[in-house]
Amino acid sequence: MIRLSLMTAAVLLTLSACQQAEAPAPATEASATPAAASATTPGLAPAFTLMDAEGVQRSLADFRGKTVVIEWSNEGCPYVQKHYTGAMQALQRDATADGVVWLTIISSAPGKQGYVEGEEAGAWKARNNAASTHLLLDPEGTVGKAYGALTTPDMRVIDGEGRILFAGGIDDRPTNKVEDLEGATSFVRAALEDVAAKRPVRTAFAPPYGCSIKYPEEA
Repeated sequence: MIRLSLMTAAVLLTLSACQQAEAPAPATEASATPAAASATTPGLAPAFTLMDAEGVQRSLADFRGKTVVIEWSNEGCPYVQKHYTGAMQALQRDATADGVVWLTIISSAPGKQGYVEGEEAGAWKARNNAASTHLLLDPEGTVGKAYGALTTPDMRVIDGEGRILFAGGIDDRPTNKVEDLEGATSFVRAALEDVAAKRPVRTAFAPPYGCSIKYPEEA
């Protein structure tokens, strides 16, 4: 009887040890703490410095703490021409009046449609009646590629912490017809309104549409 009791106890101890071994180990403080976001984390705007139409170097870091809109443009593109019949300029004026920094970037390569430099770059804003804060030149396409910009127009809305809150097509009418501006939903305007109201951006991405950016030929 005593021997049976001892055997039973041994079996129970063995089972208990097995169950403890199979139980998951509790998370340590280090493994439970999220890793810090790095500069390459999706959603963070890549840093850049470009020359503007006046020959001044402009960096994204210059506008830390402000909402920034980036617009890729090419005045020879029919889709850009559609928006520059007045809608784009009105959106630029409304945004900058609210303290938003609006950066128009031309990533067209030399010899490609849309490329501008020198005096032509300086006259670009006046010629297009643009109300952007700065026109930036990206002839090597470095910044456009870093942001994955595909078309003109292609848009980004960046908050004061450097996070991309919206990316893609400017509105929900992917055509080059001026008449389609009426009644269109501007995703950029909506995103800026959400940022101003300190609420999450309702539409964070829209498929870009327009003319393909004329990047330099790949080596």
